[in-house]
Amino acid sequence: MAAMLKTRLRAFAIWQKLGYLPWHKPVAGRKKGSRDFYKGAFDSIPFLNDDAKRTFVHLLLRPGYMIRDYLRGSHERYLAPLTSLIIFYAFFALVSAVLQPIQRPPEFEDLDELEIPLDPEKDNMSLLQNVYSVVRQGFYYLNLDKYPELVDTRGKSALAALEGALRNQGIPLFIGHFFLLWFAMSLSLKRFRLGMPATAAASAYVLCQFSFFMLFALLLSFGESRSVGAALLLLLLTVDYRQMLGVSWGKGVRLALRTGVWFVIFFGLALLAVSALVVLVAWQKGA
Repeated sequence: MAAMLKTRLRAFAIWQKLGYLPWHKPVAGRKKGSRDFYKGAFDSIPFLNDDAKRTFVHLLLRPGYMIRDYLRGSHERYLAPLTSLIIFYAFFALVSAVLQPIQRPPEFEDLDELEIPLDPEKDNMSLLQNVYSVVRQGFYYLNLDKYPELVDTRGKSALAALEGALRNQGIPLFIGHFFLLWFAMSLSLKRFRLGMPATAAASAYVLCQFSFFMLFALLLSFGESRSVGAALLLLLLTVDYRQMLGVSWGKGVRLALRTGVWFVIFFGLALLAVSALVVLVAWQKGA
């Protein structure tokens, strides 16, 4: 039993690195069965054909090696990165919408607290409060569909409707995260001389991998939570880097941490940009 387990683990390690078992040969002369009835019927459906199934399995069991193979030119065996991202996140959004009931956002006792006080004569503590209020207001502007209490103008109503429509399609789940992770990986892997297209493909596949574990968390919690935690995400990214780049575990951990730091920095910059826009709108209203 121990020898058989050791042999299977060795075969799995070989499959991980190669993507196939070299001693397996295609079976010729297979007898016809019930599967021939629907053979080829789903080839035109992206998430049901063989490429999608292969991409799903390889992203779960050999993610970094699969990304490495794709970057080296094995494009015909897998779904394209952007296609995979759209399909898998749309499926995740569908399952999330089915399992998670619509919950009313928390009520605000005083909506006037969300207004931006812009008074240059305030002291330092009031300045910090103003900055906090601005950043919080920027966050709410990005999530107006979740906070209908804040929708008090036609512009906010249109923005909330747009955000709700996009969020129902799963678009905010991958568009914003994709660009942030893309830029973070580009800076973290600069010394490996990976171009922007390569890091874009890698970040798309990494987000697909993350979406699988978010889906597992959603299913295991019966729709209560879809969070997988930063520690697990760093572990997954470390494994990806180790397999994709052939680096040690320590180097993979450092690259994953560096990517996480850059991701947080870019997220903060994006939030500050939205907050600056909110401040500009507030000044225009007060002028």
